[in-house]
Amino acid sequence: MFRSIKKNLGKQNKNKNKNKKKKRKKEEKKKEMVKYILFNVLLFLIGTIGIFLVRKNIIVILMCLEMILLSINLNFITFSVYLDDFIGQVFSLFVLTVAAAEAAIGLAILVTYYRVKGSIATLYINSLKG
Repeated sequence: MFRSIKKNLGKQNKNKNKNKKKKRKKEEKKKEMVKYILFNVLLFLIGTIGIFLVRKNIIVILMCLEMILLSINLNFITFSVYLDDFIGQVFSLFVLTVAAAEAAIGLAILVTYYRVKGSIATLYINSLKG
């Protein structure tokens, strides 16, 4: 009788140890996730500040926009890994596709604007109408 009680207590202790290990892993995973999220917020803020402060150069505006999209993609991937879900990574691929199309169209407009004006300053961008 005492042996069976000891076995049950031993099993309960093993289960408690396993639960503690799982909790530690989750806490470590959360700490890592916070680092990635802070990095993503920093990238997003740099991109946003770049768009609003440097309005005279189209290339810088496009680069800052790409930085914002990269930050969003990293957020999708971070939460996808944390939640053990694949959908965030797939959605990130779609956002990368849109970003590539945006960059191609933006550079095509930039080349056209340079041919017309001879400069890439955004002062007279409205002259491309028509």
